[in-house]
Amino acid sequence: MTAYLTHADCLKHEMGEDHPECPARITAIEDALHKAGLYDLLHHYEAPLATGEQLKRAHDADYVDALIAAAPRQGHVHLDGDTSMNPHSLPAALRAAGAAVRAVDLVMGGEETTAFCNIRPPGHHAERRQAMGFCLFNNVAVGAMHALHHHGVDRVAIVDFDVHHGNGTEDIFDTEPRVMLCSSFQYPLYPYKAGPTVDGHRVNVPLPAGAGGREFRRAVAATWFPQLERFQPRLIFISAGFDAHREDPLAGLNLVEQDYEWITREIMAIADRHGRGRVISTLEGGYALPALGRSAVVHIRALMKL
Repeated sequence: MTAYLTHADCLKHEMGEDHPECPARITAIEDALHKAGLYDLLHHYEAPLATGEQLKRAHDADYVDALIAAAPRQGHVHLDGDTSMNPHSLPAALRAAGAAVRAVDLVMGGEETTAFCNIRPPGHHAERRQAMGFCLFNNVAVGAMHALHHHGVDRVAIVDFDVHHGNGTEDIFDTEPRVMLCSSFQYPLYPYKAGPTVDGHRVNVPLPAGAGGREFRRAVAATWFPQLERFQPRLIFISAGFDAHREDPLAGLNLVEQDYEWITREIMAIADRHGRGRVISTLEGGYALPALGRSAVVHIRALMKL
C-alpha cells in the first residue's frame, strides 16, 4: 500500500539548460522503477494544486502572494543566484506542495500506508519568507502543517538526509513543539546555517566532507533514533535527498544505495512502532541521474516493505 504521486507539470519547470535541478531527475527515477519492476506495483495518483490556505500555513501570506505574482509569462525570473522561475514553475511548485498534502490525506485516511512524491521543484531550503536553493515552496512543511491542522496529528517527525541542511524546514518549525526535525548534512556546505540540537525537537547531525556510510549510520543511530523513540511520532515525513551519494557532483559525502535502504528501513520500523507504519517521502536533491535512480529504487522498495 504505497502511493506514488507526481504530475506532468513538474517536468515543465526548468531553470536553464545546464542547471542540475532538471526535469530528467523525475524520469531517471521512473525509468529505474520500471527497470526494477516496481513501477506497476505502486498506486499512482496525480498531484493536485496546493491551495493558498495550505501554503499559508507554512509560509508567510505576503511571501506566497508575492511569489505567485512574480511568475513570468515568458523567460525567467531569478529569485536568487541558484533559483529562478519560468512560465511553468508556479504550477509545478503548486503540484509539488499539493503532492505532500494529497499524500497526507491518503495515509491518514487509511487508503495507503506509505507514499513517495516524485516531484520538483524540491522544497526543504524554502523558508517561511524566502525562496532559495532551487526551492520555491517547502513541500514537506506544507504537508506536515496539513497533518497538524487538518487531521489533528499531534506528533509529526521530519527526517532529512539530503546532503544540504534543510534550513527552510528548520525555519518554519523552529517554535513548533508538535514537530521533531532530524537532519544529517555535510558541513560546512550550503546553506551554511543550522541551529543547535534541542532535545525533543531538533537533532542536527553535521558530517565532514568525505564521510561515508559508516560515519552516517553511527551518527544517526546515536542521535536520531533515541530522540525519535522518545517522541513517538504518529506520522513521519522524509525529505529524501540523494545528493549525499558518492557519485553526486554537488557535494562530498560518500553514501551508497545500501545506506539509503538502511535508513529507510530503520525509519519504517520506528513508524511501525509509533505511527501505524505511516511514512511520506518527498524528493529533495540528487543530481547524478544514474545514482539518483538507483537510490530512489531501494528507498521506495523499502517503503513498500519488499
